[in-house]
Amino acid sequence: MIPPAFDYHAPRSIGEAIALLTELGDDAKLLAGGHSLLPMMKLRFAQPGALIDINRIAELRGISEAGGMIRIGAMTSESELAASPLLRQKLPLLPEGALLIADPQVRNRGTIGGDIAHGDPGNDHPAIAMALDATFVLQGPGGERQVKAVDFFLGTYLTALADNEILTAILVAPFRPGTGYAYQKLKRKTGDFATAGAAVVLRIAGGVVTEVAIGLTNVAPTALRAAAAEAALIGKPVNDATLAAVAQAVRLACDPAADLRGDIEYKTAMAGEMVKRAIRTAASRCS
Repeated sequence: MIPPAFDYHAPRSIGEAIALLTELGDDAKLLAGGHSLLPMMKLRFAQPGALIDINRIAELRGISEAGGMIRIGAMTSESELAASPLLRQKLPLLPEGALLIADPQVRNRGTIGGDIAHGDPGNDHPAIAMALDATFVLQGPGGERQVKAVDFFLGTYLTALADNEILTAILVAPFRPGTGYAYQKLKRKTGDFATAGAAVVLRIAGGVVTEVAIGLTNVAPTALRAAAAEAALIGKPVNDATLAAVAQAVRLACDPAADLRGDIEYKTAMAGEMVKRAIRTAASRCS
């Protein structure tokens, strides 16, 4: 199908984009990579009167380190995440996760900010951001504010982003030496969304887990930080008994919707399995 007519704007600065969002109100939508919005427009599920294309805003791109934090511009593409020497060295979970998203064509256009701001529980970066304890930088007419990843996702396609705000950057602390990490994602075929996925970051000392963060993909109305599962792992060795307890805590936290990727029981069971796999991989990387 062909979408209805719309106005097109291509601002060159964040300020110009925010001004357009404020002026046009609910009738406008931001265009990043377009992989979610444009198909919805073609099906006429979304019918914005104006698109604000933020691809020409240079300050929304790039990966840098300053003040003990890594800053990733919201318009940085998945391919740029995967290829970044800085991320591969200091935050390797992000390149690893990016390579599991869709296919090369999508990764060349899709952006980390678009993935996050869309608020789709099936997207990969929300759970990864929770496991990384990431902070999102939001900018609107009143200036900047920062929101933790765990507080950003309010419901399916619903986030803490105000109508006239833009997600401008993602802030993450680099891994300390000895940090283990993994993202495990079950999908039906290359390029598909996850049936269930799990991002894990952990540290081990004295043979037991001393720190852990677990983010879950596509097993609830939003990405989840699995706090009860984390508690079941802290102070314990990574063995079969511990992993069984962690997986049970994960299953209890799940509230998935049935779809073509699986029914509720299957998605819930696979969430537990993905967490076990991710923990084993992360633990093997602690050194």
